[in-house]
Amino acid sequence: MPDQSISRRRLLGTAGATGIALGAAGGAAGYAVASSGSGEGSGGTAAAPLTSLGSEEVMFHGKHQPGITTPMQGHGHLIAFDLVAGAGRKEAAALLRRWSATAERLMAGEAAASDDTDVARDAGPSSLTVTFGFGSTFFSRTGLEKQRPVALDPLPDFSSDHIDQARSNGDLWVQIGANDALVAFHALRAVQTEARGVARVRWQMNGFNRSPGATARPMTARNLMGQIDGTNNPKPTDDDFDQRIFVPTSGDPSWMAGGSYAVVRRIRMLLDDWEKLSQKDQENVIGRRKSDGAPLTGGTETTEPKLEQTDADGNLVIPINAHARITRPDQNGGAAMLRRPFSFHDGFDADGVPDAGLLFICWQADPLRGFVPVQRKLDRGDALSPFIRHESSGLFAVPGGAAKGEYVGQRLLEA
Repeated sequence: MPDQSISRRRLLGTAGATGIALGAAGGAAGYAVASSGSGEGSGGTAAAPLTSLGSEEVMFHGKHQPGITTPMQGHGHLIAFDLVAGAGRKEAAALLRRWSATAERLMAGEAAASDDTDVARDAGPSSLTVTFGFGSTFFSRTGLEKQRPVALDPLPDFSSDHIDQARSNGDLWVQIGANDALVAFHALRAVQTEARGVARVRWQMNGFNRSPGATARPMTARNLMGQIDGTNNPKPTDDDFDQRIFVPTSGDPSWMAGGSYAVVRRIRMLLDDWEKLSQKDQENVIGRRKSDGAPLTGGTETTEPKLEQTDADGNLVIPINAHARITRPDQNGGAAMLRRPFSFHDGFDADGVPDAGLLFICWQADPLRGFVPVQRKLDRGDALSPFIRHESSGLFAVPGGAAKGEYVGQRLLEA
């Protein structure tokens, strides 16, 4: 009999993870090898499990919640809930306790404690992360108005917005990421199921990124416009990273210590219009080369752009309204945010135009000093604006990570 002490999802059998291209016959053979000798009565020796991205595990407990500084995963789900009528602080606390316990189990590659759907039965943790946050309306609905952070004040209106309120905001927000689609869906289903009777789904969005290991070397992600996206992201090695991204221990309110604020925007990319531009025109809109993300003034992706450099005709090499120029921290009073998005594609509209773009998620210690000043400047003259449309928006307070034995948000809900 197999060793029952080993988690059923610890033994990985993903033939594709070997990096060998298999045809239909080869794929079947690979599966047979992985399975050979592992069944009861086979009489053979159990094959060693294949190593893959499925074995990678992210810890649930810690100073910060997972899914903020975790490397971007291949699959993601964003889901917002509103508390049902009659549900208050007590019910919300019980829900966060259940959600936290389930997230801890699933992130360790284990089954849910009860009524597991077995969707991800054969998979490992696959870098699963589950992150929880509170919207502004959560506090009035739970009698916790005095604990609502000032940083959760509504975002200002921007002239380029086309916001659908039905797909914006929410009392509770959950971000799910994983490097396996079934693992991500399994967590989504568990979160939704456990909310029944306490909170109803307000909106839900699905996203994706390039799968880890798809490139010969680690690379900054590309978005659906084909542009490298995230070059100037703050890095955990930066001296001021924690100061910019996380609420300090002495922060106000105290329950947000170690937490961060997430701005979530569904940004539709008008790809048919974008793809009519020549590559040169696309590069001028962004201010960087499409091939490698280097600034138009030369070098590599990480080379500092020479914003004052001009061409033979005296024109700025990086146009004055180029996206890369406008978003630079030194052009925005040092404003910085950690961008951690997913791409999305939700089919086509009646005219055959793709409903696709970016599920923009950015993290900062204070959105009024991070997202807002940058977006205000973009709103006033970004060359990229004619090719994108902000269709939904949300702002959420994401508390610090839970210590062992705690649940996320406990310092707020049991204060």
